[in-house]
Amino acid sequence: MHTQISIIIAFALYLGLMMYIGIYYYRKSRNLSDYILGGRKLGPWLTSMSAEASDMSGWMLMGLPGFAYSTGISAIWIALGLAGGTWLNWAFVSKRLRNHTEVANNSLTIPDYLKNRFRDTSRILPIVSAIFIIIFFLIYTSSGFVAGGKLFTTIFGLDYTTSLLITAGVVIFYTFLGGFLAVSWTDLIQGTMMFFAILIIPITATIMMNGPINTAHLIATEFPQGLSIWGPESDTYTLAIGIISSLAWGLGYFGQPHILVRFMAISDARELKKATNIAMVWVIISLVAAVIVGLVGKVYLTTPLEGADVEKVFLVMNEQLFPPFVAGLIWSAVLAAIMSTASGQLLVTASSVSQDLYKNIVGHRTSDQELVLISRITVLIISAIALCLALDPNSYILTMVAYAWAGFGAAFGPAILLSLFWRRMTLKGCVAGVIVGGLTVLIWKQFAWFGLYEIVPGFILSSLAIYVVSLLDNPPSKEITDEFDEAQQLHIL
Repeated sequence: MHTQISIIIAFALYLGLMMYIGIYYYRKSRNLSDYILGGRKLGPWLTSMSAEASDMSGWMLMGLPGFAYSTGISAIWIALGLAGGTWLNWAFVSKRLRNHTEVANNSLTIPDYLKNRFRDTSRILPIVSAIFIIIFFLIYTSSGFVAGGKLFTTIFGLDYTTSLLITAGVVIFYTFLGGFLAVSWTDLIQGTMMFFAILIIPITATIMMNGPINTAHLIATEFPQGLSIWGPESDTYTLAIGIISSLAWGLGYFGQPHILVRFMAISDARELKKATNIAMVWVIISLVAAVIVGLVGKVYLTTPLEGADVEKVFLVMNEQLFPPFVAGLIWSAVLAAIMSTASGQLLVTASSVSQDLYKNIVGHRTSDQELVLISRITVLIISAIALCLALDPNSYILTMVAYAWAGFGAAFGPAILLSLFWRRMTLKGCVAGVIVGGLTVLIWKQFAWFGLYEIVPGFILSSLAIYVVSLLDNPPSKEITDEFDEAQQLHIL
């Protein structure tokens, strides 16, 4: 009983702080720009930590360690792909996107930016974009709720459905009230907690097993197949497909709305270089540590984990390594990871529904108060649907994330990249790219052709569709190209 009380106190302190932030920023969100982008007032630390915390999520503390627990050090290929994609996104997309979205009528969302970038008076582009955002974020948000369900079930032995409701309740509370500023500030706290949590588990376990040399010897003796960077696959074809699919996770970064929106919110584009350095240190250390958690957990835990339970390796190690209150704080970091991404996803979906669907379909002039209300109602509806999708306790978090990640990467990645770098790109080309990329992922996933991760064909076909259709279409107007040149000039400054 004393153990449970200590854990509950640790959780209560953390959850209480998150809810306070939501209430505080409820009073600060005076208009739609405040609610969706925080009024473009974020500094470099808040921008970088918010972006990475909303990116990595519970799958970094549960999904990736679980994958490493099963396959070994070959999980590092996913980490390499993610680290590379993160750097490319910060180095080549962040500043350009920040400038282009401001020049393009101060766009608040990714679909809104694409509509303004190509002067889409037909409104087809934001509507199509919003549909894909809703589809893939439902899957993505569900993965966060699954992680939360597993967390509370592991810690308190609660019924899985009850655990889901607790996770969703807290996320909905501060997203519904505080909007972007609440989400960003909680992300800063959560990102810090995630960083230290993913480091302290493998370090402490290694010390408990008499140091790194003895730990490495145990891994080599008890899990020798896990030390092959090529993984368990024997034939060259399967190995090549596996490595390509793992590295291809990096392509997804260019199309993730909940990450890209952080670039749009920084107060000064010149601060992005500092934010990039902060983000890369966080990402590289965290991803390497996540893989090490799986490897060390394989030899530290005396009772093997099987099936979907392998994704609990971090949680179970924490329980065995630390006293209840400390374990509760570290488990709070897992909840932090889950909540940071789920809240960011809910906010982007809500803003897309209000700004891109509702505003474009209704047609009449809408007030900021009306759009904020629609955004908040959307948070509730999307959460309810995501909860229904998360009801299966045997769902793999990493599998769900991979599907949604591919969907966004293929539907929006090429569209964002080419819109920022290619002056000749047209509206029809952009619409074709979003549709082809999104549909390719949805279809490829069902058939799993060649065993290839669906983001690879989706990204390639989307890029080809944009290029071919744009060249077949009439060149963009002078007004569009002048605006493109203006944004490019800002990038140089």
